[in-house]
Amino acid sequence: MTRPPIGRGGVHSDGLAATVAEVVHLFTEFGGWNYDELVSQLDHARQTAALAEAAGAGDQLVAAALLHDVGHLLELRAGGRPDGNVADDLGHEQRGARWLSAVFPEAVTEPIAGHVAAKRYLVSVDPGLVDRLSDGSRASLLRQGGPMSPDEITAFEADPVSRAAVDLRRWDDAGKVTDLVVPSFEHFVPTLERARRR
Repeated sequence: MTRPPIGRGGVHSDGLAATVAEVVHLFTEFGGWNYDELVSQLDHARQTAALAEAAGAGDQLVAAALLHDVGHLLELRAGGRPDGNVADDLGHEQRGARWLSAVFPEAVTEPIAGHVAAKRYLVSVDPGLVDRLSDGSRASLLRQGGPMSPDEITAFEADPVSRAAVDLRRWDDAGKVTDLVVPSFEHFVPTLERARRR
């Protein structure tokens, strides 16, 4: 039985991605948008994936790093506003993981679904981290539930996906540097192909 991924989020009518090419096309169409950071969605994805790759992560976790904010792009495709411009949490982590689930295995989608929970966890165990978050991540933290309660921390730490989600979160927070030189999105397409469901 498939365990529900960690995280939060509502139900959206995005359907499911069918191919790696469809995922790449979504980034081609909407990756130039910023939402609440100084870098574009595409640059943020590339930086996060480059950090994962440099850390020696496997293909599936590098793919998760590249695709972790795909839920924001789905919101843009649907004509909505990016998360940074709304009052309520849009559950982009669950939305993106769900959309990717027909193309990629849980080793890709569950860290994506858990990367917001990982932020809530990290600011709970390291309160000083809040001051090191980007302005956008600090603002969204409040919408996403704020620091975890002790019971939530215990449950998160017991989840086998939590370590990958925390690694992804750390790369996510570090991947917001203006004009950083990193590989192109196309560099990561073979990684996506290797990471997809067989």
